[in-house]
Amino acid sequence: MSAEQLDLFSVLGIAPDREPQPTASPPRPVAAELDDDALLAAIPDAGLADGPALAHEAGRRRLAAAVPALERLCRRFTGFGRDRAVPEQVAALDALAMIGGRDAADAVARIIVKGAVQGPTLATAVATAALLQSRLPTDVVAAFLRHASPAVRADACRLAPASPAVIAILLKMLADEDADVRASAACALGRLGRPEARVPLSRLLRLAPTLEVIDAITAVGDEEWMILLARIVRTVPQLAEAAHAALDAIDHPRARQLIGGMMQRR
Repeated sequence: MSAEQLDLFSVLGIAPDREPQPTASPPRPVAAELDDDALLAAIPDAGLADGPALAHEAGRRRLAAAVPALERLCRRFTGFGRDRAVPEQVAALDALAMIGGRDAADAVARIIVKGAVQGPTLATAVATAALLQSRLPTDVVAAFLRHASPAVRADACRLAPASPAVIAILLKMLADEDADVRASAACALGRLGRPEARVPLSRLLRLAPTLEVIDAITAVGDEEWMILLARIVRTVPQLAEAAHAALDAIDHPRARQLIGGMMQRR
């Protein structure tokens, strides 16, 4: 703008236009600096910029009072995430997993049953439900056992109730194309005391032992798996404590004999 134009504006008493100044955004909350009450108040309406950090902080503090707020945060995004994970929902589910307990488990169950999550986030929700041992309706578990995603099918096995319909599906899943799903189905059947689990669990105990396999086989195993457990105590340090505890919990002469032999070798 020229000096003459400025003078003209001055004579006419008109203020020249000015560039608009950007409006300062209010400072975003720093999750770690909020007290519990402020954190709880901020979570339900949080967006992508703050939601994941706020949810993580609630989980880090094991803040049981945050369970309702985390559930509301998840349900705010109902209908989103068909093709990609919703970060706010994933963060809320992770926080519920960190908090743990029955209230968190029930919240995850409601999130799933009410259809608040879908697509990739559904897999996260089912994994969280399996970790927390959420109680899902039988028909919901059955649907997940038939899900296209192997990860969802495997986690659904960990939620399987003692229902004839579910057991029938699990038996078919022993022949699933995915190895992890086959193992999860065998473990589920073992926990339910089904004799059909004995052979696949014995094979897993011999070739690919895990804590889940050790826990599952105690209800259906025989003398062979007692020997396998004793071998694990000697040869797999990271599983030795669990294998020893499983043997120690069995009221069987062979188990007592194996434990006695291990004690003598110490």
